[in-house]
Amino acid sequence: MIKKTLYFGSPSYLSLKNKQLVIKLPEVVKNDTLPETFKAESEKTFPVEDIGVVIIDNKQITITHGLMEALLENNCALITCNSSRMPVGLMLPLAGNTTQTERFRDQIAASVPLKKQLWQQTVQAKIENQAYVLSNKTNAIIKNMKVWANDVKSGDPDNYEARAAVYYWANLFPQIEGFTRHREGIPPNNLLNYGYAILRAVVARSLVASGLLPTFGIHHRSKYNAYCLADDVMEPYRPFVDKMVCEIVSGNVDISELSQEIKAQLLNIPVLDVIIGGQRSPLMIAVGQTTASLYKCFSGELRKIKYPSFE
Repeated sequence: MIKKTLYFGSPSYLSLKNKQLVIKLPEVVKNDTLPETFKAESEKTFPVEDIGVVIIDNKQITITHGLMEALLENNCALITCNSSRMPVGLMLPLAGNTTQTERFRDQIAASVPLKKQLWQQTVQAKIENQAYVLSNKTNAIIKNMKVWANDVKSGDPDNYEARAAVYYWANLFPQIEGFTRHREGIPPNNLLNYGYAILRAVVARSLVASGLLPTFGIHHRSKYNAYCLADDVMEPYRPFVDKMVCEIVSGNVDISELSQEIKAQLLNIPVLDVIIGGQRSPLMIAVGQTTASLYKCFSGELRKIKYPSFE
C-alpha cells in the first residue's frame, strides 16, 4: 500500500480522533459567529494508518502529543521545517520491527568486506541511474559514465562516485550558467535540497520498518550524522529526484523560491515510478524492497541489494 505524504504550510490545528488525523483551521475554530455544523463540516480527516510522511511548514501549526504518538506508532516520518521553509528536523519511531534486537545485532556485526561490496553495488546503481538522467534530459555523452559504473571495485577505492558526480553536475543543467551542486548554491539547488529531504525521510522510515538502525552506515560514517545508513541507501534514488527537478526547470517556472506549486510537485517523489526487480513500482514501495534486501544481506540470506533503475 502506498502511504500518503501530507504537507501543512498554513496555520492549522492537528489532532487525533478515532484513529484519524483531524485538521481544523484556526480562523474557523475561533469564529464564534459560525454555526457548529459548519465548523464540523470544515474539518478534514485522514486515517493515520494511511500516512507515511507528514511535513510541518508553518510556525502557527499546533499538533497534539496524541497525534504524534499515533503517527510514530504507525511508522510515519514527521518532518519539521525552519524559518526558510526548508526541512530541518526528522522524527522517526524508536522501534519498527518485531525482531529489532536480532536485526540490530546482524547489522552491527556486518563485516568490512561485506559493507565494501554493498557500497560497490550502491555506487554502480547510482552512476547507472545518473547516466540515464543525463541521456534522457541532456545531450551529454554517457559512455564514460557506463565505463565508470562497470569499473567500480569493492569499496570504490578509485572514488568513481566522485568522478561521476563531477561530470554529472557539470552537464545536468547546461542552461544555467555557473551551476554547481552545493547545498547553499544557486537554484535549482533549493529544489534539490527539498527533494532530497523528502527522499531521506522516506528511506529512513523504511529502514526503521526493516528493523535497521539509520545511524550505522555501510559507507557514510560522520559522527555528526544521525542518518548515515539512510544517506547510503538513498544514493541510487537521488537521480529520480534530479530528473523531476530537471522537468520543473525545463517548464520555465520561477525557481528562485520554493513556491507552493513547486513543493506540491516535489511531494510526489514517494509515488514516482521506478523499476525494481524487473517490475514497475512506486518509489516508496521500492525503498521498502531495498531496505528489506539490505537486512537480508546483513543476515547472510542475500549478497546483493535490490536497487531501482529507470528501465
